[in-house]
Amino acid sequence: MIIDLHFHTKQYSSCSRIDMEEGIEQAKAMGLEGVCITDHDVFACREKAQRLQEKYGILVIVGTEIYTKEGDLLCFGLDEIPSNQPFAQDLIDHINQVRGACIAAHPFRNNNRGMGETLRQLKGIHAIESLNGNTSKANNERAKQMAHALGVPCTGGSDAHSLDRIGSYATRFLENIKNESDLICAIRRGQVMPWGKC
Repeated sequence: MIIDLHFHTKQYSSCSRIDMEEGIEQAKAMGLEGVCITDHDVFACREKAQRLQEKYGILVIVGTEIYTKEGDLLCFGLDEIPSNQPFAQDLIDHINQVRGACIAAHPFRNNNRGMGETLRQLKGIHAIESLNGNTSKANNERAKQMAHALGVPCTGGSDAHSLDRIGSYATRFLENIKNESDLICAIRRGQVMPWGKC
């Protein structure tokens, strides 16, 4: 099952040009089986996402991309966004307490939003995004090497901010995913691998 774990909508992320419904429709037309809306430091409307899931027959999960003091973290299973910019370890610890899942997003991107070498000091992260659609191949390769060094799984996501980028990279799940709980369990168990058409 192939799911794009990382895309942004213009309704909730000012940096994106993707209308939520158009993005979901595009993902379905491409043959993706699911998408995760991970807007910056906010949750997209879960009720709308559920309606669009039913309309287009594609899994739609709402997560978030939180900018910690050390860099960006894709988060699933949270009920609320931290009120202040958190330290990465504090957020990772909280996610583990609530049995969620977290992925280091584009850790070696050259924009000061990746965790980079700091990942070596963090405990409890569930995966590292080694295929990111807005990151150079060289920096994606560095992310892959870091994941192998730390013994954590790799994932992929388009990090799409425009329609043409949706699904450029995604994650192959080794089991059927029907909801956010299934997604979290699969990530935590490492039943994932990065997938890309680029």
